[in-house]
Amino acid sequence: METPKKIPSRRSFLSGSTAASAAAFTIIKPELVSGWAPSTLKVGLIGAGGRGRQAVIDAFRGDPAVELHSMGDIFEDKLEGNLNWLRQQAEKMGMSNRIQVKPDTRFVGFDSYKKVLATDVDVVFLCAPPGWRPEHFEASIRAGKHVFCEKPFGVDATGVRRCMEAARESERRRLTVVSGAQRRSDPAYTQTVEKLKNGDYGQVLALYAYWVGTPVIQQAKGKDARWGEFEWQHRNWYSNLWICGDQIVEQHLHNVDVCNWIMGMHPVKVHASGGASWRPQDEVHGNIYDHISADFEYPNGVRMSSYCRQYPRGLFNRVAEIVACSKGRLDLNQTPGGPGYVNEHTKLYKSIRGDGPYQNEAMEVSQSTLTCVMGREAAYSGLEITWDMIMNSKQDLMPKQGQWDYKATNPVPEFPVPGKYKFI
Repeated sequence: METPKKIPSRRSFLSGSTAASAAAFTIIKPELVSGWAPSTLKVGLIGAGGRGRQAVIDAFRGDPAVELHSMGDIFEDKLEGNLNWLRQQAEKMGMSNRIQVKPDTRFVGFDSYKKVLATDVDVVFLCAPPGWRPEHFEASIRAGKHVFCEKPFGVDATGVRRCMEAARESERRRLTVVSGAQRRSDPAYTQTVEKLKNGDYGQVLALYAYWVGTPVIQQAKGKDARWGEFEWQHRNWYSNLWICGDQIVEQHLHNVDVCNWIMGMHPVKVHASGGASWRPQDEVHGNIYDHISADFEYPNGVRMSSYCRQYPRGLFNRVAEIVACSKGRLDLNQTPGGPGYVNEHTKLYKSIRGDGPYQNEAMEVSQSTLTCVMGREAAYSGLEITWDMIMNSKQDLMPKQGQWDYKATNPVPEFPVPGKYKFI
């Protein structure tokens, strides 16, 4: 097999036509060294669900020299079905040659992520349900891989802190990490946030974050008799707290992250309320809320009002942010067509190759994730939760198993009721 060519970044290119002239220069910045990369970047996908397969398509659209080489999922039907879907989409796009997944580079089972990381891929996409994110992110950084990491960065305080420590290590190793918080790559947001930080709109006085939408119900028909308890919870993951984190963490993070990004910091305390107005407490709908309202406060006294809910279709919807400034009010929303989904991949590969600025969003989006966990715990417990409290929380929702298997038992905790629910 021909050895992939190495291409220098534009930032690290040494002018001159001879080796002698190049030798006269000394590279002193670590980021210039990390700007060298194979001309074609190999991707490994961990979590072959709907978001994972779409991330691959977005990557193909975002860079002409990215190929999918490896896939892993705990379910064979998910992996094979979505691999076939990807092949069909790639053929329609005239990109069939960019699907290079061979029989020996697709893996099934709870340890499939380890096998993907053991292949020679350059970049991994972490698109499994978020309860697994800390485990997968830590392993990816240990393996020295660049990462596209879907949001959120965990579902509980213990897991998010693991991601924070891995984020620090990724920065030390100069690994690129881009998150699935795609508003950070949408020009409607990047341009506005830059103006806000430049003071064009004056002082930020208050923020409002909304994800008022519809429910995510993955298995409306209920549990298949062939599925064990653990398999059922994975196939119906959005309804289970330990693996989804509730809507405020799994989905509303997008809006909360925008507010933290604008402020350049995380809140220091929050009080909240919530519950389930329409969502039945059964095995299909699980043990999460269908609405949470939270009042966050930043260190400088600015407050963020946060609203998320998932009510049946046909009712009022709103997904947006409002920023009240001393020189006016800003209404923020995604650019039509959602260019952020593709742009996040373009900037990922530019960072790896050194063709653009170094990107590492891991710490900031981890902090936004923990902000959302803080809000959820305030709603569940009825307490005011501070940043120090959540940073010292012992909560760890990940089920403990010596050996994961599809038939494992994992009892569902009681529905959280303020006054009874205990903040740990």
